[in-house]
Amino acid sequence: MTRGVFNWTYKDVVAVLKEHTFQLNHIDSSHHFYVKFVNGRIFQVQVPFHGKKSFKPRTLNGMIAQSGLTRADWGL
Repeated sequence: MTRGVFNWTYKDVVAVLKEHTFQLNHIDSSHHFYVKFVNGRIFQVQVPFHGKKSFKPRTLNGMIAQSGLTRADWGL
């Protein structure tokens, strides 16, 4: 279960991205890249995949910034 910016896993982040129509673009080693096109702009989010390990808050904040979504869209 997610709580603020703590305890977010790969599955939690991907669920939010897919809910907002992001699609998997490519995989480079342990990093998955999700993209979304909005009014001619490209939003690309790099999501590290390390099993069930939780992301650090700074890493999650970086993904939030890359997505162009508000913190409310992420449920924060």
